[in-house]
This record gives sequence, C-alpha cells and structure tokens, in this order.
Amino acid sequence: MTYRSFSIIPNLNENLISNRFNKMDNLFSRITGEQPLSENPNYNLIQLDKYNYELSVSVPGYKKEELEVSIINNRLNINSKSKKEKEKETKKINWIHQGILKNNFSISFKLEHKIKIKYANLKHGILNLSFFYDLPDQEKPKKISINEEHDHKCNI
Repeated sequence: MTYRSFSIIPNLNENLISNRFNKMDNLFSRITGEQPLSENPNYNLIQLDKYNYELSVSVPGYKKEELEVSIINNRLNINSKSKKEKEKETKKINWIHQGILKNNFSISFKLEHKIKIKYANLKHGILNLSFFYDLPDQEKPKKISINEEHDHKCNI
C-alpha cells in the first residue's frame, strides 16, 4: 500500500527527469517487490475554500463496482479491485499493444483532520470526490470580542 500526502508539487510526467525517475522506480520495485509509484493513478487536488476540497483521480476503464473509497482514522483510501484475471481467462485477446492497464492499486492520503465526503462521482474515467474538513467546534478559530470600558478609575 502506498501512502501519499496531498502535494502541491507539479507532476513531471512528460519530461526527461520523470522518465528517468520512472525507470529507477521500476528497478527498485523489482528488487523490493513493492508496487512502483508510477503505476498509481494520477490525481488533482483543488482547494475550493478554507474547508472544502475536490480530489480528482484518473481511473480510465474502471467501473464503480471496481473502486472502493473509505476513510479510516483520518486516512482517505482509494482502492481498486479489478477483475483482470477473470477477463483474461474468459476472453482470449490477441493484444498488439496494451498501453492502458487496469492494475489493482491502492492509494492513501493521511489527513490532518476528519473529513466528510459530500459526493463521489465516476464519469469519463475520472473519480471525483468532494469533501470538507469536519473540524470540531473547539478546533475552529474563534474571534474574541474586546470590550472597552469607560468611566472606571484604575487604582495603581
């Protein structure tokens, strides 16, 4: 399972550095047996306002039955459960090139606060999650009013 924090660092998929990173990542993954980071889906995170966010995850070819979204202990988890093996057994396809793979994946985001999901939609290969931080009242910023007193004498 891969754990990622929300990041504002841009994705460098189309340049030389990224290509070398992906090759190194795949090499270390073969050695360690872990899933390469590059095989996890790409995502965008947008902060709509102080508490509201939208997460879009690229999951081309997946059906809603093959995706699972859960929140456990301030961790947002998105998992796939592809039926790839069953499809291979029932259909004999002669692939010339297969660039769009439906690999099982699991991505997880550690969150600072509890969140509540407003909705989760899957459309055109993009999983959109709209959520907001559910801060307890004691953690929300509070403005304290200051009163000005008049006509009182101070004895110093």
